[in-house]
Formats: sequence, C-alpha cells, structure tokens
Amino acid sequence: MKAVLFDMDGILIDTEKYLTVYKQKAMREAGYRLDLETAYKFRSCASVFAREQMKGIFGEDFPYDELRRRRQELMSDHIARFGIEKKPYVEETIKELKRRGYQTAVVTATAEDRAVRYLEMVGFKELFDEIISASMVKLGKPRPDVYLYACEKIGRKPEECMAVEDSPNGVNAAYQAGCHVTMVPDLTPADEEVKKMADHVVPDLRGLLEYLRSTHEMRRADIQSPISAFMKKKNFIM
Repeated sequence: MKAVLFDMDGILIDTEKYLTVYKQKAMREAGYRLDLETAYKFRSCASVFAREQMKGIFGEDFPYDELRRRRQELMSDHIARFGIEKKPYVEETIKELKRRGYQTAVVTATAEDRAVRYLEMVGFKELFDEIISASMVKLGKPRPDVYLYACEKIGRKPEECMAVEDSPNGVNAAYQAGCHVTMVPDLTPADEEVKKMADHVVPDLRGLLEYLRSTHEMRRADIQSPISAFMKKKNFIM
C-alpha cells in the first residue's frame, strides 16, 4: 500500500447528514416526499445517474436539476450560518499516514470549487497531496472513473491504493477501480453487498490506522522471517 484516498463528505467532514436533510426539504417544497431509505441510496451518486433513477421513481416530469440547485442553496445557507463540522480523528490520521510515507488524496463526488472551499474552511486542504473531484471525469461514482483518474494523478496503480469510503456508491466505485477499500460507515451500516467489496469495515479513522498498522506488521514479519514462513508452508515441525 502506497497511498490512501479519502472520500470527503461523511469521511472528512460531517456534511452527509445535511445533504440528505436539505435534499428532502427541497423536494417537500416542490410537493414530493423522499423517505430516508431512498435518500440514502443517492449518497455520492453522480447526477447523471441520480437524475435517471429519480425520474424512474417520481416520473419523467420530475424537476431534478431545479431541485438539485435548491438543495445546494439550502446547504450553502446552512454552511454560511453554522460552518462545517469535522469528522473525528482526521488530522491525527492524515499526519500519521504522512509520517509513515503514504501519499494522501481526496476523491470526492462534490464539485472541485466547493470541495476546495470546504477543505480550506476546516483547515484540511494542506493535508493532502491532491484533491480530485468527480467533476474532472466523464462519469462520477458509482463508476470507477474518478478513482482511476486519482491513481493516475498520484502516479500509483489502483492495487497500491486504499480508498476510504462511507457509502455503498463510493465503495462500489473504488472496488471497480481495483483499489483496496476500507469503509467507515456514516449514515448507514455496511450491508452484505458492501462487505463483499470492502477489505475492512471500521467505526472511525482510528480503525483505519489500526488496520494499516496490522497489515504492515504482518508484511514486515513475513519479510523478516522467510525461513519460518517457508517451514510453516511446508508443515515442518521445529
């Protein structure tokens, strides 16, 4: 593992819950009802896919783009009034990863200008080598394009990268790209389908560090004890 790629909303900043709340509010204003279970399915989902799916649920006349703009207005008003909450253990996790020589990048479904602004507001921007937005590629999450582009930008193969995601759409994108995946659930737990794609599920970013430490220690032990590993493989008794 050479690099760790972080989703932003729900992993670095505690904005995912408000994105859901204001999506529901925008739709209520227009006379639509969006239940939580359905709303959660669209976390980190690119608009090109969300638009089609929402029209399938609410009909071809569903004003997706208009309501998306309204949700963005409501979210902007909230951030202007209350600021942005940080998710726990971000700074110490990133600093420890950097100390151990990992590259770090943000890989987000949020538009580039807003992603940079949000990260600057909470003081996280300088922690990362790159900030990659799905607006930089043709198709966003759950397609793998944004993760493949991120790997290209940092000069790493997908199998050298760990993606850290909180939503099924994000996990799916990273998995399809060929990255290792750690899920840190935010609004919903990991279901069985997600567990098939994720290498590991941890409750917070401290769990990510513990997981990387354990795999590093196991690899180091294997490298330092090749004779022991060979004997174990051949079932020799010492």
